[in-house]
Amino acid sequence: MGALDVLANWSSYLPTIKKPKQKLTLYRRLAWTGIILVIYLIMANIPLYGVPTQALTSTISLQNIIFASSAGTLMQLGIGPIVTSGLILEVLAGAKIIDIDLSNPDDQLKFTGAMKTLAVILAVVESVVVMLSGELFPVGFSASLLVKVLIVIQLTFASFLVILMDEALQKGWGLGSAISLFILAGVAQTVIWDMFGFIPHIAMDFGVIPAIIIDKNLLVFARPNGFPDLTGLLSTFAIIILLVYLNGMRVEIPVTSSRLRGIRSRIPLQFIYVTNIPILLLAILVADLQLFETPIERFLGAGSIVYKGYADLVYYLSPPNGIISASINPLKTVIFAITWLILSILFGYLWVEVAGLNPSSQAEQLISGGMEIPGMRRNPKILESVLSRYIYPLTVLSSLIVGAIAIVAAIFGSFGTGAGILLAVGIIYQYYSMISYERALEAYPLIRRIMGEK
Repeated sequence: MGALDVLANWSSYLPTIKKPKQKLTLYRRLAWTGIILVIYLIMANIPLYGVPTQALTSTISLQNIIFASSAGTLMQLGIGPIVTSGLILEVLAGAKIIDIDLSNPDDQLKFTGAMKTLAVILAVVESVVVMLSGELFPVGFSASLLVKVLIVIQLTFASFLVILMDEALQKGWGLGSAISLFILAGVAQTVIWDMFGFIPHIAMDFGVIPAIIIDKNLLVFARPNGFPDLTGLLSTFAIIILLVYLNGMRVEIPVTSSRLRGIRSRIPLQFIYVTNIPILLLAILVADLQLFETPIERFLGAGSIVYKGYADLVYYLSPPNGIISASINPLKTVIFAITWLILSILFGYLWVEVAGLNPSSQAEQLISGGMEIPGMRRNPKILESVLSRYIYPLTVLSSLIVGAIAIVAAIFGSFGTGAGILLAVGIIYQYYSMISYERALEAYPLIRRIMGEK
């Protein structure tokens, strides 16, 4: 029995959410989705017991966006344990270190169970690391052992609630996943705050709209220290429009159906074939590195060679915070851009292989569906070679595009970070598609029967 089987078996001992006995209506699923979102927002504003108010901060980083976390609150870890466990297992599956076929329902169930168990383990580990790192306490503050234990319990319990909320959405009580929903909520909050936020009596700590109104002499096109500026606002709108346009582009492959007397059709492949997955995986990696920087500094010391190397890695991988930050250190900006482009391609290729989007998997699906390419023999290998001419170039090109968009957005200081905006637009598009699909099924019962929906 391998490690994956052990983790999957352990998940049976954890509390779980059962599927509804019958499929809920769209409006009930939307209602449950809204309830779960409200619970998350409440948890993100409940301070941890035993943590001084000085630990609460309004600073927004890539880690906060990707993990939907809120410092000093029950959402200190956010969705970090879930996304990190998923990233670890997907990388292991992509590297063939663990033998699993995600197109097989039994293997999918095993993978989901293992990810849940690993997420709980990571929640405990990350809670202990965060508590021991001292980042929740101001300098000179000494917490009792009881308070430290209570903090670990609170963070672990909150993380497990997030796991259950994600499970509830994915099992049919709501729409989408908690990961997507909470990331979208975090990005939306950040964008609104960067546009309209205002804290009286604190110099420059307000959004771009109040900046224009309050201080007419302020150079709002470029503000220092990462404060939101007009350049960031304009780039945010420009990138959203570009992403909406790219999401609508398709590359079509001509096919015929042997079951329907050779009727010709076309299979549309998304131009952004990898969607936002490469940036999501890359952002998770960088956010995890940021998460452990403070604990490593505390345990090894700021003068340690290991810490200095780790800090340099985090520094060069972390996106700049606006155009002023990017121009102050051009070497860092160049290294960041090149590294993100390379990693975007690697993660894009990894995702295509793991998710069954590679040419061989797509060829098998087409053959099993009775489809073939005109003028060619109905052979999986031949079909795979033809699809390879489309899929792999699309994978590389779309990975480069989403990577470049995230980089440009970070350099120009787009609100919600470049990766956040990229993910948010993709998530909104997914929710729009899901809601449209569900409405069509409810409006036309015949379609539901054709699709095999109960």
